[in-house]
Amino acid sequence: MKPVYAAAAVHVPAPPEQVFALITDWPRHQEWMLLTTARRVGERGLEAYTGVWPLGFLDTMTITHWEPPALLRVTHTGRLVRGRGAIRLFPQEGGSRVVWAEELLLPFGALGRAAWPLARPLVLALVRHCLRRLAALLPPA
Repeated sequence: MKPVYAAAAVHVPAPPEQVFALITDWPRHQEWMLLTTARRVGERGLEAYTGVWPLGFLDTMTITHWEPPALLRVTHTGRLVRGRGAIRLFPQEGGSRVVWAEELLLPFGALGRAAWPLARPLVLALVRHCLRRLAALLPPA
């Protein structure tokens, strides 16, 4: 099955060290990730629940690359969300550029692939919204 790709970027008015620290402060995920709580599980595991119980899904992940303050890579290992994700930070005048990218294997087989052209703009809008919420939490550089 061929994966789909989606990415979005935003300028955050804080240095990469501060941004990376907030991104990886798992209990604070709910402050910027819409309807999502996250927690570390063991040394390399993450769990993120998106939704309002019982309507939602659990996204399990394994951290595959940890390079503060520049790069975090994960492999999504859940039943619904599978694939790879990355958040990369670049120093930029007045703060940082944050790029969030996902390469995912869509659930629901042919139905998922058929729905992706309609879902992709919504997914990207949601990712951009979350990144803007992240930016709003950090004081200017």
